[in-house]
Amino acid sequence: MQFTKAVRKKAKLRLALTGPSGSGKTYGALMIAQGLGGKIAVIDTEHGSASLYSNLCQFDTLELTAPYSPERYIQAIKAAEAAGYDTLIIDSTTHEWSGSGGCLEINETTAQAKFRGNTWSAWNDTTPRHRKFIDAMLQSSMHIIATGRSKTETSQEDAGNGKKKVVKLGMKTEQRDGFEYEFTVVLDLVHDGHHAIASKDRTRLFANEPFTISEKTGHRLAEWLESGAEVAAPWYENLLLALESCETRDELGDAWEAAKKAANERGDKPAYDAMKAAMEASAAAIKEAMDAPHP
Repeated sequence: MQFTKAVRKKAKLRLALTGPSGSGKTYGALMIAQGLGGKIAVIDTEHGSASLYSNLCQFDTLELTAPYSPERYIQAIKAAEAAGYDTLIIDSTTHEWSGSGGCLEINETTAQAKFRGNTWSAWNDTTPRHRKFIDAMLQSSMHIIATGRSKTETSQEDAGNGKKKVVKLGMKTEQRDGFEYEFTVVLDLVHDGHHAIASKDRTRLFANEPFTISEKTGHRLAEWLESGAEVAAPWYENLLLALESCETRDELGDAWEAAKKAANERGDKPAYDAMKAAMEASAAAIKEAMDAPHP
């Protein structure tokens, strides 16, 4: 283990847009993507709704239909990476959680099939699948803009002259608890006026007051992302990630052989040591999972 000086590096955007239906999530995502520049792709689980905005900017869509399993989302993310897109909009991530074939349905089915109806125990199987979806977003080489529906609540507000008006409010995002913690910026949108407010903002670009998303929002984010230091990733980064993501002994064996061969060819002992530590940690995690009691 070795500590090094903290440096903010150049980065890819990890942004979440949340809000009730009709609050402007798809529109806002496209405006930000246009401001970021480059090729835009949209994973559309909203029955082609993104294509209604084809006049705003140039983008390609993939209409993802049920079942909305984590694996199908991951497959779509990897397809966008392979096609060379710069920004990927995932509209919406809610289906991966609560849609047909999503995690909640997967967990119920798994509970009935393997755990005698015990849904709590079934999360031992479902959570790693959901985590792989999260990791696919976080580790992507593209900018990621993910939308999520909020459960809608209505409220009465004073409209003046003694009258009241009903206003739609965004509530908790329909995703797993803590989902918003994975992003650099989270913008919550409200239905009335389509205004956004930052509920999380590591960039410190957005004041704690409502604003309207536009292409300039993407420009500001792009400038911040590019203002970080240019720090080269270690040559063995992908090998390290492969070791850390193994779930079986066979997978770990293959990944370790590839890592060991690459380190030996370069004569890079620090890289070898780092990858060996990752291999040993994965081996311990796999053993713990195999030894864990199941009902």
